[in-house]
Amino acid sequence: MRAIEKEADSKGVSYAQLMQNAGRGFAEIVHALGQENGWDEVTGLVGPGNNGGDALVALAWLAEAGWRTHAYLVNRKQKGDELIAQYLSLGGELAESLNDENNESLATLLNQSDVLVDGLLGTGIKLPLKKEAAQVLGEINFILSDLELPPFVVAVDCPSGVDCDTGVAADETIPADLTITMAAAKQGLLKLPAFEYVGELQVVDIGLPEKMDSWIDIKTEAADWDMVAALLPERNPASHKGTFGTAFVVAGSTSYTGAALLAGKAAYRIGAGLVTLAVPEPLHAALAGHIPEATWVLLPHENGFISDHASDNVLQNLQMLPSPSSAAWTVLQNLERATAFLIGPGLGDKLSTRAFIEDLIPSLKIPMVVDADGLRHLAEIGDWHKKIIAPAVLTPHPGEMSVLTGLPKEEIQSDREGIAIKYANKWGHVVVLKGAFTVIASPSGQCTVIPVATPALAHAGTGDVLAGLIVGLRAQGLEGFDAAVAGAFIHAQAGLLAAETLGTTASVLASDILEVIPEVLAGLE
Repeated sequence: MRAIEKEADSKGVSYAQLMQNAGRGFAEIVHALGQENGWDEVTGLVGPGNNGGDALVALAWLAEAGWRTHAYLVNRKQKGDELIAQYLSLGGELAESLNDENNESLATLLNQSDVLVDGLLGTGIKLPLKKEAAQVLGEINFILSDLELPPFVVAVDCPSGVDCDTGVAADETIPADLTITMAAAKQGLLKLPAFEYVGELQVVDIGLPEKMDSWIDIKTEAADWDMVAALLPERNPASHKGTFGTAFVVAGSTSYTGAALLAGKAAYRIGAGLVTLAVPEPLHAALAGHIPEATWVLLPHENGFISDHASDNVLQNLQMLPSPSSAAWTVLQNLERATAFLIGPGLGDKLSTRAFIEDLIPSLKIPMVVDADGLRHLAEIGDWHKKIIAPAVLTPHPGEMSVLTGLPKEEIQSDREGIAIKYANKWGHVVVLKGAFTVIASPSGQCTVIPVATPALAHAGTGDVLAGLIVGLRAQGLEGFDAAVAGAFIHAQAGLLAAETLGTTASVLASDILEVIPEVLAGLE
C-alpha cells in the first residue's frame, strides 16, 4: 500500500486526496448501516497516524449527514491539524484522552453511541505494542466489555493491534464487527489470529489512478461474490444436458464408500449435465439408489479396492494403452463423452490402485482434477507432474502437500501462499492448498485466497465435495484456475451457511454442505 500510495501521489492523486476519498467511502458505509438500523450517534477513536486521519474525515462526513459525532483523540495534537479544524467546523464534538481522568468521558461516550469507529492504530504498527498503546487498548476493551449494549465496532483499515503483514494480533486488539479496509485487503487480515478480530470485511475505493504499475504487479486476490459470479458459466434456456458437460469421477473403495457419492452429487449440484461414477464393482449396489441421476462404470477390484491386472505393464509413453484386462482399460473405454475427469476421493492406499493410476494417467487427454488418495499415489510415481495433462487441478490439504513436496507441514503452513505458488509453477498445474484461507495458485503465479476460516469444513467428506464442485465446473468448460477459485469459494460459503442453518459448526456434515449449495448459487445469480 505504501508503494501504491506513493505512485498515486506521483500521478496527481495526493495523499491528502486519498485520505479524503478513504474517509468518505468509509463514512458512506457506516451511514448506510445507520439508516438500516436506526443509528445516529458515533464515537471515533482517533490516533496520531493516517488511520486517525481517515477517522476524522469519516466523522466530518457523518456530522454533515446529520449524525451526532464524537472524536476522542489519543496522542493526537489539535494545534495545526486541518482535519480536526474541518471536523469541528461541521459541528463535531471533541474529547481528549489527556484530559479524561479515569476515562470517564470515554466510558460515557461509548455507552451512548450506536457505533464506535476504531481509528486508533493502523497498518504501520509493530508488535509487541508499546506500553502506552497497550494500556489504552486494554482500557477501551474493559469499558466495552462492561457495557450492557456496546456499540457496533467498525475498524478503519484494520482492528487496532493487528499486524497487517503477519496476521499476529496483540492481546489488547479491539475486536471489530466490521473492518473497512482501504483499496485492498491487507494480507494479515486473512491470517489467524488477526482474522478473528476482523468481523465482516469490506473494501472501500480510495480513488486510485488507473494502470498503476504497483497495482498491476499484485498477483494475489481475495475472492468475493462478484468475482465468482463472473466466473460461472451462463445457463441459456435453450441448453441441454450436453451443454454442461460430463464429469467422469473415479472414486471410492469399501473403506470409503461415501466419497464417490459426495463427489458425484457435488458435480451435479454445481451444474454438470451428466456425471459418470467409476467405482469398484461391490460399491454399486450400495450407492446407486442414492444418486439415480448418475451413470456407472464398474471396475475390477481386489477386496473392494480398484485393481489393475496389468499393473506390471506400465505405460512407457503417452501413446501406449493399458492391457484390455486392466481397470485402466475399462475407464478409457468409457471416457469418450467426458469433458472433465476426477480421480482420488476414497480410493485407499493399496498398491494395486497405485498401479491402476500409473497405467491410466498418461493416456488421459481431458481436463483433470486429482484429490485425496489420488495425490498420495501420484507422489509415488516418478515425474508424475509430467505425466498428467497440464494444467490439472491438484487439491491437497497440508498433509498431502507435505507428501507431494517432501516439506514439513509446519513449513507449508507458515508460508501457504508462497509454497502454493512455488509448486504450481514447478509442476505446471493449479494447486488448491486447502485449509483455513484456502489458496489457489496457477503455474503463471496468479493466486487467489478464499477469505473463509471455519471449523464447519473440518469434517470428513468435505474435501470430496470440493473436488466434485471443481470437476463439475471443469466439465462445464471453466479453465482450471477459474474452476478451482469458484469451487473453493462456493464450498466455503456453503460451509458457513450450513453452520448458520444448524446453529453450530460442530454438527455440519459434508452432506449438509451439499444441501445448501443451491442457495449459495442463488446468491451468485
